[in-house]
Amino acid sequence: MSQTNTRVGDIRVVAGANLSEKEGYLVKLTNDGGVAEAVLPETNDDLALYLVIDGAAAGENVSLRPIEPGRNVRVKLDGACDPGDVLVLADVGTAGDKGKLRAIPTDPGTYRGLAIAEESGLNNQLLLCRPAMLGEITVS
Repeated sequence: MSQTNTRVGDIRVVAGANLSEKEGYLVKLTNDGGVAEAVLPETNDDLALYLVIDGAAAGENVSLRPIEPGRNVRVKLDGACDPGDVLVLADVGTAGDKGKLRAIPTDPGTYRGLAIAEESGLNNQLLLCRPAMLGEITVS
């Protein structure tokens, strides 16, 4: 059997940064000496594929939910959006917005489509969206 020691659902890993009060934000996994750690995205096209369910201080265990198309999730929104909008990571240049999603901007750049909005949303709302791994999207 090739699929041993696997599981479905939430996972617990070490918070590689302060993720207190970051429930509803997306994070990515990194490696620290062979140990998986959760950190906020560092670039606008990072693979932030885990949702913080229960935040924690750096060095403590945090609960994460892998995002996948079979289950919609609520993610913290930056700005506004409408149903059907493609959602990408918020600009990581604004520290407080790291890990939030936003409607794909019209500004030229490369973004990673991570979800589709399933409702209208306003800034800082926990927006209902459907994970959709659309890959990199270039706006010119």
